[in-house]
Amino acid sequence: MKKAVPYVGAALGLMLLIALIVHANFGVLLRTFQSGGYDLLWLIPYRGIFFFLYALSWLLLLRAADQRRCASLPYLFWVTTVRDAVDRLLPVASVGGSVIGVRLVRWKKLALAPVSASVIVEIVVTLVASYVFTALGLALLVRFDTGSQYREILLVFLAGMPIPIFTILLLRYGSVFQRLHGFLPRLLGDRIPASAAASVDVELRAALLRKTNLSVVAALQLAALISGSFEVWLAMRLFAHPIDARSAIALESMTQAVRHLAFMIPGGLGVQEAGLMLFGRLLGIDAELALAVSMAKRVREFAWGVPALLSWQWAEGRRLLHQIRV
Repeated sequence: MKKAVPYVGAALGLMLLIALIVHANFGVLLRTFQSGGYDLLWLIPYRGIFFFLYALSWLLLLRAADQRRCASLPYLFWVTTVRDAVDRLLPVASVGGSVIGVRLVRWKKLALAPVSASVIVEIVVTLVASYVFTALGLALLVRFDTGSQYREILLVFLAGMPIPIFTILLLRYGSVFQRLHGFLPRLLGDRIPASAAASVDVELRAALLRKTNLSVVAALQLAALISGSFEVWLAMRLFAHPIDARSAIALESMTQAVRHLAFMIPGGLGVQEAGLMLFGRLLGIDAELALAVSMAKRVREFAWGVPALLSWQWAEGRRLLHQIRV
């Protein structure tokens, strides 16, 4: 049943996407997207900044366990692209890429506990950074005449604020993995004894005590999230509907917030488009233009994701062949 959840989510997302496209004027949508021309391809290399910032933050989280730098920044950059591709292009929940990330980093002969802890802490920090990014978007959205919709969005945001705080406290004081060690094999793909689960809790507590390190990691991840706003800004400019930086940040932050809420839908299929249309309307952006921006983002996802997935499978094949020969 659990394995069917991502497929059900993907089906629901696909139906939502089809409904949005049918509701819009497809001819206008296509012409709008074509008006961007080949300059839209600049979004592809620009995405490397996002991956670099996330890889650098991961490197900082691994620093205590990997003092010999076995997992280098270029290697973590590659693993970060694979993680993103798994989450965005494969029918898995949003933690699927993280499980693959643990596996790939462990190829560098690093212990399971600190690697797992680094990924878990990174996810939690991403959650905190996402809330800060959403708060920034809400602050920028005030200047638009959004009426009662703004109050509704603000209430949802305030209702969700305890989640990252509770998660941090639970990981810091709850010995979560020691108590739930029976579920770890499903999460991390290994048969984990209770002692190893306890080690994950120890590593988590140690990582959460490195406050300066966590602050730098959070700043890097927030910078990565804000960098995505440039994609919206550039696409809108190329579609002959320029917006300022504040509008681009507000639109990107609200769209990402919606995607995080619907994390069970692989790649935010349909959810990203709905978010761009919903919040774009508040900023005076019509449905076809919002969908064109989403299409530009999807092209960038495939341009990075497909090579990342192929390279991962090639690496898995080489590793398997080596093991057979040995």
